[in-house]
Amino acid sequence: MFGAMQTSKSQFLDKARLAREERKGVKERERAATQIQALVRRFLCRCRLHRDIRWAPGCWGVRQSPASVGWCAGRRCSKVFKLREFEKLCRTILSSMEVENEPKVWYVSLALSKDLTIAWIKQIKDVLWISCEFLKTLKPDILQDNKLVTLYLTMLVTFTDTTTWKIVRGKGEAMKPALNRMCENIMGHLNQKGFYSVLQVVVYCILLTNGLVRSRPSLSKGTLTAIFTLSLRPVIAAHFSDNLLRSFLIHIMSVPAVVSHLNTLTPECMVTIQSHDLMRKFILFLSREEQCLDICVCLEGSHTLCLLGNLIQLGYLNVKVLELEACHFVKDLTDMLSYCQRYVSQKKSNLTHWHPVLGWFSQTVDYGYQDHFITLQCLWGVPVICTLFCDVLSKKLEIQEPTPPPPQPTTLQNNLPVKNLFKRAFQKSASVRNILKPIGGRRVDSAEVQKICSVCVLYQTALTTLTQIRLQILTGLTYLDDLLPKLWAFICELGPQGGLKLFLECLNNDTDESKCLLAMLMLFCDCSRHLITILDDIEVYEEQISFKMEELITISSFLNTFVYKMIWDGILENAKGERLDLFYSVHGWLMVLYERDCRRRFSPDEHWLRKDLKPSLLFQELEKGKKRAQLLLQYIPHVIPHKNRVLLFRNIVTKEKETLGLVETSSASPHVTHITIRRSRMLEDGYDQLRRLPVNSMKGVIRVKFVNDLGVDEAGIDQDGVFKEFLEEIIKKVFNPALNLFKTTSGTERLYPSPTSSIHENHLQLFEFVGKMLGKALYEGIVVDVPFAPFFLGQVLGHHHSTFSFIDELPSLDAEFYKNLTSIKRYDGDVSDLGLTLSYDEDVMGQLVCHELIPGGKTMAVTNENKISYIHLMAHFRMHTQIKEQTAAFIRGFRSIISQDWLHMFSTPEVQRLISGDNAEIDLDDLKKHTVYYGGFHSSHRVIIWLWDILSSDFTPEERAMFLKFVTSCSRPPLLGFAYLKPPFSIRCVEVSDDQDTGDTLGSVLRGFFTIRKKEPGGRLPTSSTCFNLLKLPNYSKKSILRDKLRYAISMNTGFELS
Repeated sequence: MFGAMQTSKSQFLDKARLAREERKGVKERERAATQIQALVRRFLCRCRLHRDIRWAPGCWGVRQSPASVGWCAGRRCSKVFKLREFEKLCRTILSSMEVENEPKVWYVSLALSKDLTIAWIKQIKDVLWISCEFLKTLKPDILQDNKLVTLYLTMLVTFTDTTTWKIVRGKGEAMKPALNRMCENIMGHLNQKGFYSVLQVVVYCILLTNGLVRSRPSLSKGTLTAIFTLSLRPVIAAHFSDNLLRSFLIHIMSVPAVVSHLNTLTPECMVTIQSHDLMRKFILFLSREEQCLDICVCLEGSHTLCLLGNLIQLGYLNVKVLELEACHFVKDLTDMLSYCQRYVSQKKSNLTHWHPVLGWFSQTVDYGYQDHFITLQCLWGVPVICTLFCDVLSKKLEIQEPTPPPPQPTTLQNNLPVKNLFKRAFQKSASVRNILKPIGGRRVDSAEVQKICSVCVLYQTALTTLTQIRLQILTGLTYLDDLLPKLWAFICELGPQGGLKLFLECLNNDTDESKCLLAMLMLFCDCSRHLITILDDIEVYEEQISFKMEELITISSFLNTFVYKMIWDGILENAKGERLDLFYSVHGWLMVLYERDCRRRFSPDEHWLRKDLKPSLLFQELEKGKKRAQLLLQYIPHVIPHKNRVLLFRNIVTKEKETLGLVETSSASPHVTHITIRRSRMLEDGYDQLRRLPVNSMKGVIRVKFVNDLGVDEAGIDQDGVFKEFLEEIIKKVFNPALNLFKTTSGTERLYPSPTSSIHENHLQLFEFVGKMLGKALYEGIVVDVPFAPFFLGQVLGHHHSTFSFIDELPSLDAEFYKNLTSIKRYDGDVSDLGLTLSYDEDVMGQLVCHELIPGGKTMAVTNENKISYIHLMAHFRMHTQIKEQTAAFIRGFRSIISQDWLHMFSTPEVQRLISGDNAEIDLDDLKKHTVYYGGFHSSHRVIIWLWDILSSDFTPEERAMFLKFVTSCSRPPLLGFAYLKPPFSIRCVEVSDDQDTGDTLGSVLRGFFTIRKKEPGGRLPTSSTCFNLLKLPNYSKKSILRDKLRYAISMNTGFELS
């Protein structure tokens, strides 16, 4: 085939390829030409059709009536009208309907012709649907589009109802039924094509702009009325059938804030709603579980909330209907909130979005709707609450004479129980407390109880679903001062024997009835906790807003028992879901009351203790690792006597020492850290030598050798006594306000970090060191006289301010400042007249410094609207922000020695007692009982008898404290009594000076026992060995000499070298 005279193979292939490409190009050109021809023909056809319509004889001329013109143009309208031409058609048709006494001119009169009826109906359906199509594309913000929206809505309003048709007046009245059916047919056609979807789009365009809810709609009152009228007509025409009610709820009632806008702009629409009893129909329709679920599924989460908000606002505006249908209304809202809860997630993930009301949400969120959710607030508004809780609020509480609250303590000593004062107060209020005790008698299955339970379930569901506005809900529920006391009285009446027994039984049942009752208790606890947290001390103790003191005592006893039973009976161990949430609610309310009582007493002695709980049994179970014992210690340690908790704390420390090898055993000795301290530079030397010690070494044995001012080592063997002296002295120095690491509060003289401590270059390292030293003292059981401000100690312990506000703690910092702030809260006039801003001016070393409480605060005036925020911000700044760094450094050092979990079992005042010892006076009988005698002394020796008599009769309490410090290096008695002083306090008879003392001999013991003196020791002073808690006492011949020498010795404070 490829001979020599032929082209090469490659040339042949190139020719074939070019031929194929040419054929392909010809085909493409032919196809393109065909498409171009089709487009041109279509364009020419449309132009011809438009020209024919525009110039059709009589269509737009004056020779025919508007009805004929509309009919003529309408027949050609199909799908080819441009917006301007369709606008002209609609105006022509509407103008024909406005002519008076000219039936032939009316466009609707064409429907009466037998030959044109069917064609006219089809035409008007097409015209109205085209109006709907155009409505979906218009933007009401544009003036021209705004006019068109009004035009097309007028078309729809006019031809879906015969009310405005002049043809049915007078003689045409007989035709009205037939024409009404014709309108129903038209509406049915529009509904099938998606009429409600169109209206929803229009309403969204009117009420929303760029996705945000408008404060004012973009269209006029008449336009909004027209849309609502159009949306309601199919429902009324169908006699409120389920299908139409469903469409109305899905497409209209789910529009954000639609009821709010209707109520504001078109009150006549609200009248229409009331006249047709729409709210009751909505409630009853949704009360069927399958219908409610169907609506929720169609709307999903966010739009379900919109529907919920609109229904709530309808109830808010129609209280009478709400009263009649309260049960169904509550059920509907609960079901919808429960459905929304399905989409609520506990944490962020790739599948969740942040919802402004629900939190993390597993569906997409339109952030433009967040302003709409203000309509949900009607649910916790006063009218709705009064209606739903009417059975509770109608209850009359017994008139009771208020009991004066316990006086505000001014010192720590005043915090101790005042038995006689409480006895008189409770005798006076005995009759009141009998009324408030659970009395029982109300049947749980009664309609009234079931209703209140369902209402409580609703609000509890709202709290757990609408998590981001939880505080708003709680604030609304606590607005009425008498709701919570009356709800408590209602709870006390439940069951045959009163509330507590009933609710404890409910814990063991899993019935719907039990769940509802527990939801009531849970709501009561959440609301009461919120209320007491936001009330200040004046409102709680003096004004006694909402709850009287006797009620708080009864409630706290109820809660204490309930929580104890949940833990001790093993319910909490296996609790999940609702049971766990119930525990946290009840426990939270309990701890609010307990913390408030610890700060300012309102309960009687031993109120919080459980007398049926044996500490020995609890400790045995803790040793065995029983879960219930651990939970009890974790959640309600206050039910255990304080002494037993202190013992437990010491046992925990001892066990850790054993674990770390810090206790000397027969096989090993602990590592000892030796430090040398110059008395003249005690703080500097201690800081340099101890701050870098590892934690375990800091917890271990530290031996101190003092060097006096002459550079000579002081005599004495440190068996922890010298270290105790060093620790107490160094703590005394660092907490001295003159050093400016710490300041004292005004009035009570309690310590807290100085805001200006930064004058020290390394002040944060110093705070960490001080925290370690205080932790070491607590770890070793060494009490130090350091009275902390309660607000600072609470931060050290890690107490959360969910149980109280900073304003409650402010008096412990500055009582006068607290008084001034609360006077602003109660100021009746315009607070802005005071000229305050959201800032705080402070004099820092002669220079005025302005601190903004919030960004830009110095330019923001304090008004009646933000004065509460100002008060709390100011309190937070003074007690937290201002000393934040210093507190954090102190806590870091303290917790390196003392675990936070160890102190969790103590309240703030109890930890202060752990640190500083018992504030009570020294119990000389207890000291005498646990004293050991050496050197011939015994309890009946005359010198010993003189000593105890001098201490009890001649010495003042201050001198007794100095005596205790002289012999033990600590001025306060051990918290658990002198039985726990290690080593025990001892007194030894001595004959010679300390540097010649070689201990007891047979002769010295016999001479001491028989009061035989080698020589008169009148010139010698008593001495001590604090490391052994030992008092060395010469055998004085006279009581007066003993008194004078002892008084002089305890005032010198020269340690081992005193002789």
